[in-house]
Amino acid sequence: MEMGGKRVLVCNCESTMPLDEKGLTRACQAVGASGEADLNSQLCRAQLGNFQSAILGQQPVLVACTQEAPLFREIAEEDNPQAAVEFFNIRENAGWSGEAEAATPKIAALIAAAAVEAEPTPLVALASQGVCLIYGRDESALEAARQLAGRLEVTVLLSAPGEILPPRAMDVPVFQGTIVQAKGQLGGFGITVNDYAPASPSGRARLTFEPPRDGAFSECDLIIDLTGGTPLFPAHDKRDGYFRPDPGDPVAVQRALFEAADLVGEFDKPRYVHYDADICAHSRSRKTGCTRCLDICPTSAITSAGDTVAIDPLVCAGCGACASVCPTGAATYQLPAGDSLFQRLRTLLEAYREAGGEAPLLLLHDTSYGAEVIALSARLGRGLPARVLPFPLNEVTQVGIDFLAAAFAYGAEQIVVLADPKKRDELSGLAGQIGLAEAVLDGLGYGGGRVHVIEAADPDAVEQQLYDLAIPEQAMPGGNFLPLGGKRSRAFLALRHLHDKAPQPVDVLPLPPGAPFGAVKVDTEGCTLCLACVGACPTGALLDDEERPWLGFKEDACVQCGLCRNTCPESVITLEPRINFTTAAMGAVMLNEAEPFECVRCGKPFGVRQSIERIAEQLAGKHHMFQNAEQIERIKMCDDCRVVVQFEGGNDPFAAGPRPTPRTTDDYLREQEIEEARQKVLAERAAAKVGSNGEDAG
Repeated sequence: MEMGGKRVLVCNCESTMPLDEKGLTRACQAVGASGEADLNSQLCRAQLGNFQSAILGQQPVLVACTQEAPLFREIAEEDNPQAAVEFFNIRENAGWSGEAEAATPKIAALIAAAAVEAEPTPLVALASQGVCLIYGRDESALEAARQLAGRLEVTVLLSAPGEILPPRAMDVPVFQGTIVQAKGQLGGFGITVNDYAPASPSGRARLTFEPPRDGAFSECDLIIDLTGGTPLFPAHDKRDGYFRPDPGDPVAVQRALFEAADLVGEFDKPRYVHYDADICAHSRSRKTGCTRCLDICPTSAITSAGDTVAIDPLVCAGCGACASVCPTGAATYQLPAGDSLFQRLRTLLEAYREAGGEAPLLLLHDTSYGAEVIALSARLGRGLPARVLPFPLNEVTQVGIDFLAAAFAYGAEQIVVLADPKKRDELSGLAGQIGLAEAVLDGLGYGGGRVHVIEAADPDAVEQQLYDLAIPEQAMPGGNFLPLGGKRSRAFLALRHLHDKAPQPVDVLPLPPGAPFGAVKVDTEGCTLCLACVGACPTGALLDDEERPWLGFKEDACVQCGLCRNTCPESVITLEPRINFTTAAMGAVMLNEAEPFECVRCGKPFGVRQSIERIAEQLAGKHHMFQNAEQIERIKMCDDCRVVVQFEGGNDPFAAGPRPTPRTTDDYLREQEIEEARQKVLAERAAAKVGSNGEDAG
């Protein structure tokens, strides 16, 4: 059988799955397959030749078995290293179930979804030289260092050590100190240490240390934290290269040492998030708007970088929460890249419907905890109900409103998120997206309660909740639109489809605070049309007009970031979270306009009448530059006329008096002669006066 240009091999696992070959053929052909569903019974053993024949062909091969994938890969490597082979699971997901006989539409849907080609995820490189810091308090740190000394370059740092017997041979460096700051990741950790001191070689009955100092800095590739104290990093279990086993659990300690010993060399890590700074709504002109990704990142991999944010791909652990809550799509999840996830979702639900399936329940789960719970339920319990369609994700926290809306628009009656109870504190972003989806469904008449989160650790409890979920009375519309564009485009496509088919369609649907859709309201009485909000808007939702004082708004571009509100100098802008399903939301509407002020000299319109008149009123007689009518009149002129009047009024700032006559040396000499003659005359008069006084006295 062929599906999507790929050869599909299906096995009933030694008849432990009650697969109907003819029924499966019909179901698969209904969703685009060609050929017969030639079932195998022991593809990994007696019928291994069928696999070998398939990989020698020209088509990629899809094998409906994940348990024996290592064997199949080994055979492919030997027989045809160029063969493209992929694996998917129908056994635990459908065939091993109490409702397996009714699961044929689901199996056909799983095959169709597996045939969708996924875009590869970009990678980022990590390199480790094996420089390892063991951070502890007692002899257990020294013992761990001895175990790793042959594999890694080990240093021991003891925080507030007690009575520790010095080792007979200092085969690893030992220091004292407390880490007060740590940063980085595998291959690039940096630590700041207080109370830092090397071990003294003369310690006899206990380790002693040289005089300590604060603020010591060091770098390493790996950190094994055996202190049992506060973790050095937020979400420490997600930090590559940082191990923090319970020091009281020897098994956990040994597991950490075993894993750390292999972390030498170069490694590829997925670049989980693609970031487009051009559409980020974080900040403008030192005014803060959206901080959703900063607030929700568990590893602090996202930091503010002025008007945008910076995402460190080496620290990012791939939870996808930033992409889930990002209102503009500036942060997009890339595992898988592109629209592969939505194409697979569309194919799964459409194929299930075309194959005759009813009331689909989409089960979102991760590939570790969730897959394990499903496998345990299939092996030890009733397995998944026939209408439950498992949909694996790298992390369930990557799901946003665009995905939830698309799932319902493609026909999912309910969605269940199977979350790891150990990650309960990371679900706040997902909870907000679920609340938004529920508000939309309830507001359009579909009814709420269609999205459920299961956090139970017991597979039996998970299984019971899945079987107990009642099918909603109101059926969801099964669309097949293409998931085109970015996050907001996909979301609007799905939401408008839901609105068009809604039992109770409304033109404008109110949404809870924080929703990424809505309107901007302006108090026109206080608005001066300064248009600062237009310059601050990162998405182009606020518009102006070069020809007139006018403020417009395009609602479907608004992400409710609040930058316009925070920038407005008059504080006259408020936000209204809502979805406007009318065509008016896709075009520009007027928020405010005013009569332009005409220059009192040339008649050219400039500025806003109320603003110019207000400025003139505020400055007249109150500012030293506007004390008379002529000066005040210049406020009411355009830029060109103000300059002309300034020159015409005799107030030319460049004007000067008559050019002074150049002075020469003769002028200075003449003045000197005149001054000397004047002084001579004054002297003669003074002498004559003295003489006359003398004669009178005689």
